[in-house]
Amino acid sequence: MSIFDVFTLLGGLAFFLYGMNVMGDALERKAGSKLKSILASLTSNTFKGFLLGLVVTAIIQSSSATTVMVVGFVNSGIMTLRQSIGIILGANIGTSATSWILSLSGLEGDTFWIKMLKPDSFTPILAIIGIFLLMFIKKSNHKDTALIFLGFAILMFGMDTMSSAVEPLSESEKFQEILLLFSNPILGVLAGAVLTAIIQSSSASVGILQALALKCTVTYSTAIPIIMGQNIGTCITAMISSIGANKNARRTAIVHLSFNLLNSTILLIAYSIANGIVDFAFADNSVTPAGIATVHTIFNVAGACIFLPLTGMLEKLACTIIKDSKNENDNLELLEARFLSTPPIAIQHCKNVSFKMADMAIDSLKTSMNLIFEYDEKTAEDIIQIEDDVDKYEDALGSYLVKLSAKALSDEDNREVSKLLHLIGDFERISDHAVNILESAQEIQNKKLSFSEPAQKEISVMMNAVKEILDISLDAFKNDDVKKAYNVEPLEQVVDNLQNLLKMHHIA
Repeated sequence: MSIFDVFTLLGGLAFFLYGMNVMGDALERKAGSKLKSILASLTSNTFKGFLLGLVVTAIIQSSSATTVMVVGFVNSGIMTLRQSIGIILGANIGTSATSWILSLSGLEGDTFWIKMLKPDSFTPILAIIGIFLLMFIKKSNHKDTALIFLGFAILMFGMDTMSSAVEPLSESEKFQEILLLFSNPILGVLAGAVLTAIIQSSSASVGILQALALKCTVTYSTAIPIIMGQNIGTCITAMISSIGANKNARRTAIVHLSFNLLNSTILLIAYSIANGIVDFAFADNSVTPAGIATVHTIFNVAGACIFLPLTGMLEKLACTIIKDSKNENDNLELLEARFLSTPPIAIQHCKNVSFKMADMAIDSLKTSMNLIFEYDEKTAEDIIQIEDDVDKYEDALGSYLVKLSAKALSDEDNREVSKLLHLIGDFERISDHAVNILESAQEIQNKKLSFSEPAQKEISVMMNAVKEILDISLDAFKNDDVKKAYNVEPLEQVVDNLQNLLKMHHIA
């Protein structure tokens, strides 16, 4: 194998990873709205979470992406640690979908339909459809479809390039001797774990193994430990994403790591003992891409069967490793950078944070109105603190939404981001008005001023009208209720008229 073959191998790997990235991002955007509704329906039912993890990972074709999202959900309080465990177990099986698609490269047969099932036959067709949609159809929905097709075509081109690059190794006796070393279970697991940790994708490392199996003699005894190691190596992404997160998010990453470590250890010991007793006939046979996909699937299904009834144990283990901290503030609202790769989820989280911001600002304004007649120093301090907190929310949300707007968003998501950017400014102004009213209340208190009884009644009428508008506006925003929003404008005119009337009465 020459240096040029090495360059070709690395180039093929680059195409493979890029194609997987393009296809995965487009699939996430395409399924974004569905992902929101699926995850919103999540309950504490572990089996339901398991199925959700399986389906979502099969859609976006990356267990790492699913696990990273789950770490972010737990960190932000959207999901509990117990709910996350089922999803992680399901994600490990869902990622097997990619290995089955890649295994089509090894199909043999001369019939038309067998040939059409081979990626090198249908990939060019997908590429032609994809480039046509990308160049001539301007709708963002079709653009995502085009990128899915093109991403898959690039991925398969990378797979074929890697297979061609390693073909000279099939005649190398030294390489075959190296492969025999990996039939040692410990070395095989280490090799799989290190390779996957470096490229941070178990799907990609399984693809490399399948490409190698197409051109070289890779036995089952070599492939099985490597596949088990690949599941351990994929945990590196979740572990990195949990750095700086709260304790439950770190525990989620620990669950992912401990599950794959325990699963690999148990099944590898079981396989080695069984092979020593029975001496499996297939162990020294050459493995095919379909055989690798089968082993990968059996390994992950077996792990799920073992650990689904033991989710409580995995939770306790994670809590033992990451202990509670008395000084940790778990009530902080965090806008997760992890969500930026999945814009529909990020937008929903921005909405959740903006709901809290709106609640704080509106409660502050209502409270400040009450100070006009009954001033209280402690309440005044609370209003000033809330205004400071709302400013922080505006800064954090504004920065996050600007980062999000730089991503490839659908038209609907673009509108949502633009709307939220305008709204957070309005909410911040509401809290400013609360401080303005507070300052007037302080002046009334310091100068020992008082309104006449008729003036107090008139001001109370106006305050109640403003409070009603605030409640209707907030309800319309939270529930996306356009009909309710239409009721605000007439009431605003009423408040304008009240303002003019009260001024006249005050002057009189």
